[in-house]
Order: sequence, then structure tokens, then C-alpha cells
Amino acid sequence: MFIIILALVGLAFLLGGGIGLERSFKNRSAGFRTHILVTSAACVASMTGLYIYLNLKMPSDISRIGALIVSGLGFIGAGTIIVTKKPKVKGLTTAAGLWASGIVGVAIGAGFYEGAAIATFVVLLAQILFRYAEQYIRTMPEFEITVRYQDRCALDEAMRYCKDHRLAILNLRVTEDMNDYKAEITLLPKLRIDETRLFDHIRKIPGITDINKVNI
Repeated sequence: MFIIILALVGLAFLLGGGIGLERSFKNRSAGFRTHILVTSAACVASMTGLYIYLNLKMPSDISRIGALIVSGLGFIGAGTIIVTKKPKVKGLTTAAGLWASGIVGVAIGAGFYEGAAIATFVVLLAQILFRYAEQYIRTMPEFEITVRYQDRCALDEAMRYCKDHRLAILNLRVTEDMNDYKAEITLLPKLRIDETRLFDHIRKIPGITDINKVNI
């Protein structure tokens, strides 16, 4: 029994370490040691559920411990997610990797070795190979504009124009500035746009006094 447990935890150690090693090379907050801890502990927790049911003959839901591990890992993953000043969200891949590592550990503890190995392969494939594929997915960068206006209808028309030209409005902040109002709008183009033409059109809207682009 001891040899079997040692072998299962050792396998969890190797698979979790393989996932964490890639994160460590990229200097992520949750790296090699964190993934090993998550995978190995999840493996032992899964085996504990089986041990209580099979060896101690106590009434126990074998899947309950695994379910608690999966939900509990959400708190650990949340700690690796940060929002930068731009604003952008970072750490989602690391959080997902930690969650997947827990699943791998549960699978090993339950004896589902094939699933654990395939899951590890898929995680590493997504983190290493698909990372380079993302570079070929063309995305337009978001940008921020500052619009000064005197009439609320003018701002509504400017925003309507942006939406009609496939510009998603990510954030809007309106402040009162002297004799007019100032709106700070963060836009995300869905297609390539002509910014000069966009600014010229908004500037000509009655009630708009000025428009500028803000570097973010």
C-alpha cells in the first residue's frame, strides 16, 4: 500500500511540476513549487476519500472531496489574477493552470491515470504551443479618447457613432469641467478604423467642443 501511495504522489509531483515549470520560466507568481503542492495535495485528498470508503468502511461520498478541491482552488487562482493600470487582466492562464493541476491530482488519486496524463499534455500544449499561435490572431488595441461637450445629446450621438462603426465602449467616465463636461471613453475597435476620420466626425457634432486621444 505504501509503495502504491508513494508512486501516485510521485506521479502527481512529476505532472504538476511539468505544468509549473513552464510557469516558472515565465516568472509567474504561481510557479514550479506551487503547482507541485496543488497537484500532490489534491492527489492525497482524492485518495483519502477512497481510503475512508474502502478501508474504514465508513459512509462517505467519494466524489465530495474532489468537488471541494475543485471549488477551493478558485480562491488560490484568484490570488494570481491582477488588474493592471491600462486596465488589463493578467494571471488568468496561471489561475487556470492551477485549477487544472488540481484536477490532475484528483484524477491520479482516483486511479484515472490516462485522464491525468492527457490533461497534463493538453495544459502544456495550451501554455507553450498555443501561446505562439495567439500572436497570429489579429486584435486591435484599445484606446481612450477625451470628449468635451456642452449638451448630453451630443455625447449620446458621439457614442452612437462609435457603436455604429464597430467600436465597443469598455469604459465611460463623465466629469464636470468649468463651463462644459468631459467624458473619458475607452474604446475597443472590432475592425481597423481611420482615427482621423473618427475624430473629425465627432468634432463636427453640435455640442462637442473638443476631442483628444489619450495614450494608455
